Parts: sequence; C-alpha cells; structure tokens
Amino acid sequence: MGSSTFNKNIIEYWKKDLTRVLAFYETRPRLIYFIPMLFVLFVVINVVCYWFAMITAFPELVYGPPRHYYFKVQFPVGFLGACFDTASFFVTVLIIRRALILQRANQFYMHLSLDLVIAIIATFWVLFVFVFSSWFVRYFEPSVYVYDISYRQEVYEQRVVSAIKEPVKNFRNIYFGLIIGMSAMLPTLMHIFYALKSLTKVLFRRGI
Repeated sequence: MGSSTFNKNIIEYWKKDLTRVLAFYETRPRLIYFIPMLFVLFVVINVVCYWFAMITAFPELVYGPPRHYYFKVQFPVGFLGACFDTASFFVTVLIIRRALILQRANQFYMHLSLDLVIAIIATFWVLFVFVFSSWFVRYFEPSVYVYDISYRQEVYEQRVVSAIKEPVKNFRNIYFGLIIGMSAMLPTLMHIFYALKSLTKVLFRRGI
C-alpha cells in the first residue's frame, strides 16, 4: 500500500466524519438564537471545568478560608472563557468548510492543524483570564488588598515559567491549566479523535 493511497483513504474517512459534523451544525437554530445558546453552554462548561480543577487540584482553597474569593473568580472565568470558546467555535466551522474542499493531502492536514494554533492561543488566553479575573475580583473586594494588574500578570507568568522548568514539582498547576483550557481544546481533540478513527478503519480494512 503506497503512502499516497494510505493518506487518501484516511482523508476519505476523515472527511466523511467532518461532513456529518458540519451537517449536524447546519441543523442549528438561527444564529440570533444559536449564538446566545452556545455562549451560555460554554459559560457552563468553563465554570464546571473551573470547579472540577479547583476541587481536584486545590481542595484546600475550595474548603478553606479563601473559598469566598475563589467563588467570585468563577464568574469572570466563565464569561471570558466563553468569549474565546464561542469565537473559536465559528473559526473551527470555517476551517472544516475549507478543509472539505481541499484535494491535496498536505493542504488538508495543514489546514486542520490551524486548530492546534487555536489550542496554543488558548493557553495564553487562560493566563490572561486568571490575571484579569484575579485583579477584577480583588478590585471589588474591599477586604482584600488590590494588586496592580501588572503585578498579577507577573505572578502568573512566574508560575508558567516555573511549571516549564520543573513540571513534576508544579504538577498541580499544569493539571489545573489543562482542565481549565479543556473547552478551548475541544476542536483539536475532535480532529485527533477523527484522525485516529480514520487510521484505525484504514488499517483494519487492509488487514494490518
């Protein structure tokens, strides 16, 4: 089996799955109704991810004295996260539309890899969300000292650098960031799933 035929078969199955995804999207309500519904859904997903990450990674903060502060943080986190996720959702739809009309394998793969760029951008967006949310909540909390937003940015940047240098020592922070960014990674995870599904079909079809 030549590599060109192998890639062609994978892309054929992959495109069928993406076509079904796009067809399902086309059954949506009118955009004037769909966008608010989608936004609210992403708010809920982001808040659920936030609390799951907090409870599993930092339970001492959830049940300890700072719990009131972290309860308030969920609101800007949910709102800002939903803003990014809603925008990236429509970018993903556009990427799928374009990918389905491409004929060359390298163009198809490169086009869908744009969702990897979205996942990378999402990492920096999560950082911004927590910088802003921390500052925002402290600004309206009279009992808590309000740090300058640039200070909060420096704190979170130091945590990111520390996580990169010492991943084992900072496992909880890395885990927390991955869970929080899960909703923004959905397009990338979807493509990985369909890629593996298509690869499996081709291999079993060929008896490998």
